[in-house]
Amino acid sequence: MKVTRVLTPALPLCQKLLPDSVAGLSVALLKATALELAILAGHLLLYPSGIAPERGPAETPAPAPLPDGTAQLPTTAKPPVVLLHGFIDNRSVFVLLRRSLAQHGRQQVTSLNYSPLTCDIRAAAELLGRHIEEICERTGSRQVDVVGHSLGGLIARYYAQCLGGDVRVRTLVTLGTPHSGTRVVPLMNAHPIVRQMRPGSEVLAELARPAPGCRTRFVSFWSDLDHLMDPPETACVDHPDLLAQNIQVTGVGHLALPVHPAVATRIRQTLDEPETQTGLTTRTNGLTVA
Repeated sequence: MKVTRVLTPALPLCQKLLPDSVAGLSVALLKATALELAILAGHLLLYPSGIAPERGPAETPAPAPLPDGTAQLPTTAKPPVVLLHGFIDNRSVFVLLRRSLAQHGRQQVTSLNYSPLTCDIRAAAELLGRHIEEICERTGSRQVDVVGHSLGGLIARYYAQCLGGDVRVRTLVTLGTPHSGTRVVPLMNAHPIVRQMRPGSEVLAELARPAPGCRTRFVSFWSDLDHLMDPPETACVDHPDLLAQNIQVTGVGHLALPVHPAVATRIRQTLDEPETQTGLTTRTNGLTVA
């Protein structure tokens, strides 16, 4: 998946002054940076709209009655989708992804907020579990799908892997999540939850423990230009007991992952895969979205 529509005035000069291989990387970096800045500006405008908790979702409209004598084709109801944002963010980051999911048949989509004062991934995972139980009770669904951006993906993984949430979470999609810990911005270590996202933390050690029989399918999207993941490959799920697929996204940064339409398309495709294909998507690395 390559972003090719973002132009900056520095691109022609960069291409002339640098060798082809270095220039290609620099051009991609400039494009990704320009896209990140544009997304950041838009997100700052939308941020206030996502501060308040989401209202309860409207009931799915009943299908129109069929003419007499018309056979009803069997259909499989799609599980509700739960969207979980990242560190110091809120549900407004998922405005475009939510719209895309709704336009393609996902009638039950819930965006959850957790407090910016949250200081423990374990406590946030327990709260997520309570929310998911409420969603299942309200919708009558046995399972949900979860999409987590950055820290949100780590919270959802802890719930699914360590708190028995694999009974409820069918598929967990993570976007730029530090599964192995990130070393970026050392000055933020004063925040407890940032320390839990560092390599070697107690939380990450718990996630590295054996997890035999975990039923959740994990699909992680990671980008080679995600500067909040250090190293970028830390956003991959690497665990021998988990059914995991790691999808490399080329040419976009951290903020673009929950926003870019090509990523949204692949997320929809991932969530729409029938359960019979779950066992086929195991421990694949280096898959690039074209």
